[in-house]
Amino acid sequence: MTYCVGILLDTGMVFLSDSRTSAGVDQISTFRKTTAFQKPGERVMVLQSAGNLAITQAVTSVLRENLEAPAATAAGPTLFGCRNMFEAAQCVGEALREAHRRDAQSLQQFAVEFNASFILGGQIRGEEPRLFSIYSAGNFIEATAETSYFQIGESKYGKPIIDRVIRRSSSLNEAAKAALISMDSTIRSNLSVGLPADLVMVKRDRFAVARHVSIDDDNAYFASIRKRWSEALREVFAQLPEPDWLRSPRGWAPEQRAAD
Repeated sequence: MTYCVGILLDTGMVFLSDSRTSAGVDQISTFRKTTAFQKPGERVMVLQSAGNLAITQAVTSVLRENLEAPAATAAGPTLFGCRNMFEAAQCVGEALREAHRRDAQSLQQFAVEFNASFILGGQIRGEEPRLFSIYSAGNFIEATAETSYFQIGESKYGKPIIDRVIRRSSSLNEAAKAALISMDSTIRSNLSVGLPADLVMVKRDRFAVARHVSIDDDNAYFASIRKRWSEALREVFAQLPEPDWLRSPRGWAPEQRAAD
């Protein structure tokens, strides 16, 4: 499995993804799931993937090959030729549909689901930074002021921390910290998600990746915050008042009182 999160802020964007694709007692595979496409000074885009690895790699390869193909042979806008991020999301969606047209029927014969999803975020000169979540069918939705982040893969474990602390006005460093705690929560609860992780930060109006960090078990900052977060949670939990339901029947449910 996978866990990826992309966060859209007033000051830029933060992306974090793990690199584990399978897990078991004697088999763990590692593949990068974040790809950056950039023309410094003009545009920057970050693509994250989850789902069937063969499908997601095929889609990424198609996008790369289209960039290298002569303009006369291109079937439509490429990531470097699209006029805005909406068209860029359409490019990814069309590459995904191309993979579906080629492979879906064969996969079905082997009872393999066509499963792939993407997060695409970035900025093209002349418009605001934008973030999209792209589904297996190639359709997509865009982040809004009310929903300023997307997750794909094993999203449920890492969602609460982002919901509680991140706002559009948060800084890039705050979003990076929240994303890393979100990743740690997911790793602790699901064996199929694991390090190393790729953290990418993009500053607004810079049109280039500002920071790309590979985080493994030896990363001192990640080790520090995951330890301090666990300790802080235990401390706060210990300080919470305990229920008095065992001392007083007032807190019991009616069916419990009847049974007693």
